[in-house]
Amino acid sequence: MSAALLIGLISSSVQAGVYLYQMPDGSRVLSGHPLLNTKGKLVRRSKDMNNMGHYVARRTLRAERQMRVLSPLIYQQAKIHDVEESLVKAVIYTESYFNPNATSRKGASGLMQLMPATAEKYGVDDLYNPRQNIVAGIKHLKYLLNLYPYKLKFAIAAYNAGENAVNKYNGIPPYKETQGYVKKVMKHYRRFQLASR
Repeated sequence: MSAALLIGLISSSVQAGVYLYQMPDGSRVLSGHPLLNTKGKLVRRSKDMNNMGHYVARRTLRAERQMRVLSPLIYQQAKIHDVEESLVKAVIYTESYFNPNATSRKGASGLMQLMPATAEKYGVDDLYNPRQNIVAGIKHLKYLLNLYPYKLKFAIAAYNAGENAVNKYNGIPPYKETQGYVKKVMKHYRRFQLASR
């Protein structure tokens, strides 16, 4: 790419402004123009990049702090229910960025984004109570891991799309959201495994 073209792209991006969107999975996206047909929510708009990096990183820093607070509970419950702690953290990070008040458009709530029917199954009466949410989420994860022994990705896909979808396709369903979800959980799972060594 020529220097003139690069400068032209940068200047046109600056003229258009900088837009920060928060996506449904909790990640944040920076764009040099408004995003059309996106499920992301516009969080901040600026004329330039000044301080935008701070706003992008702030959510991640908050998640790391919250994770440190919840780590003893996650460790305890993961051990009780024989689910790997790194996997639980990966699911929570992917689902809610460790935000106990997270609520999805589909009605999933809390740290592990439990649907009302799942919460009821495990005796949750307050979806936003971190302890209740984590205990129920881990129990559900254990159920799925037992349902798909030695097929971790199937269990992760079922956590997102439901076991009926996984059974229907005999594997990870061909849903863009679910396929992306499995990749994200696996990425964070490996990251938390490395951090715990």
